[in-house]
Amino acid sequence: MESEIIAQCQRGNLREFGRLYDDYVRKVYQFIYFKTHHRQNAEDLTSAVFLKALEKIQSFDGSKGPFKAWLFGIARNAVIDHYRTLREPLALDDAWDAKGKQDVARDVEMELTIQSVQKYMDQLKPDQREIVLLRVWGDHSFKEIAEITGKSEAAAKMMFKRTIDTLRGDFALLAIALMLIR
Repeated sequence: MESEIIAQCQRGNLREFGRLYDDYVRKVYQFIYFKTHHRQNAEDLTSAVFLKALEKIQSFDGSKGPFKAWLFGIARNAVIDHYRTLREPLALDDAWDAKGKQDVARDVEMELTIQSVQKYMDQLKPDQREIVLLRVWGDHSFKEIAEITGKSEAAAKMMFKRTIDTLRGDFALLAIALMLIR
């Protein structure tokens, strides 16, 4: 079904893109929100991701991987570009710890949940966090994670396993908190 929607979009029927948007907007937003910790930035970046996907839909090639991996690759790059454009120097590895500089009201319930999850996620290296978010929260296959991150599928599996082993004692709490957000 998804491949037919994409084919229609590539033939110029861009109204069908709305169906892809509906299927993925929440997951893309949540992925970006976990990377930025800022609702307004996540909303803006999510919009930019879907605009870029719409503009580049002609270049999507299903033989190179699933649409989901292609879309999350755009989202990942949007977050990286966002942090590159900040005036203050910020290492990309530290992006997880950066909070938005604007004084904008946050969704309190989401913020409290993120704080409880962040306690566990802060123990991880940035690439470990990304793989856990993509796998547990984003529901991506290891093949998709490999395509999004540029790692091999075996490396993604191994990193996930080692990360879970590291968090073994507290992982049940982390998994429950991540599921609540979904």
